[in-house]
Amino acid sequence: MSRYLAKRIPSALLVLVLASFAVFLILRLVPGDPAASLAGSDASPQAVGAIRTELGLNQPLTVQYAHWIGHLLTGNLGRSYVIGGQVSTLIGSGLSATAQLTAGALLLSVLLGGAVGLLWATSGNRAVRTVLRVFATTALAVPPFVTGVVLVLLFAVWLPALPAGGYQSFTTAPDLAWQYLLLPALCLALPSAAVLGRYLRDALERALAEDYVRTATALGVRRSRVVWRHALPNALPSVVTVLGLQAGQLLSGAVLVEAVFAWPGLGQLAQQGVLHRDYPVVQDLLLLLVAAFVAVQLLTDLAYAWLDPRIRWQ
Repeated sequence: MSRYLAKRIPSALLVLVLASFAVFLILRLVPGDPAASLAGSDASPQAVGAIRTELGLNQPLTVQYAHWIGHLLTGNLGRSYVIGGQVSTLIGSGLSATAQLTAGALLLSVLLGGAVGLLWATSGNRAVRTVLRVFATTALAVPPFVTGVVLVLLFAVWLPALPAGGYQSFTTAPDLAWQYLLLPALCLALPSAAVLGRYLRDALERALAEDYVRTATALGVRRSRVVWRHALPNALPSVVTVLGLQAGQLLSGAVLVEAVFAWPGLGQLAQQGVLHRDYPVVQDLLLLLVAAFVAVQLLTDLAYAWLDPRIRWQ
C-alpha cells in the first residue's frame, strides 16, 4: 500500500501547483481593483496608486505569484486587504463550522444513499422502486437553495421543531448543536445521497446477476446473506470512488448552503472576499478547497486499492 501511495503523491502535488496558477490568474482577470475598493468611491487616483504600491499590486504578476507561494510555503497566509486581520485567523475561525457541516452532510449522504441503493436493488415491489426513483430524481433536480427554503418552511415554520438558521458549537452545547446542524446538513446531503443510491443500485444489480450469486442461491443460501456477504462487498469499490467525488462536491456546495442557513463557515468568508476583491482571502480559500479535494481523492484511491487489491498492481 505504501508503494501505491508513493506513486499517487506526485500527481497530487502537480494538481496543487496547476490549481495555484489557475486560482491566481483567474482572480486577476475578474473585473475590479482591490485598491479602488479599499480607497472608497471618492478617493483620488494618487491615493489609489499609493494603496496599490503598498499592497504590491503594481508589481509584475510573476513577482506577486512568487511572493504568495513563498509565503504559503513558510506558513504565512498574509493579511486580508479589506476584512482585516491575518488570513490564517479568519480561515481558522470558519473552518470548524464548515468541517462540522461537511462531515454531517457526508454522514447523512452515506446513510440515506446506502439505504436507498440497497432497497432499490433488492426490492421486488414496483411501488417501492417507483418511490425511490422519484426521490432520487427530485433530489438531483432541485437546487440546494430551493431545497433549503422548503426544509425551513416544513421543519421550522409549519412544524416548529428545528431552528431555521444559526450555529451552535458541539464543544459548548452538543444537545443544541445537532438541532442547528440537521437542516443544513440534510439540504447539502440530498443530491449526494441520490447519486450514491443510484450507483449502489446499479453496482448491486450487476453483482446480483453474477454466476457466483446464482450458485449460492441454488445451494440454498439465504437472500440476505447473499446480498450482505457476497454481492455488497463486490459492489463497494465503484461506490467508494463516487463517494470520494461527492465529498468534494459537498465542500464546494457548503458555500451556498451556509448562506441560506446563516452558517458562519468558510462560505460567508469567501462571499465577503469575492465582493471586496480581497485577493489573499479568496486565493488562500480556493487553494485550501482544492487541497482538501485532492486529499479526499487520495484517500478514496487508497480505500479503492484496499477493497480491490488488483488496483495496487496496475
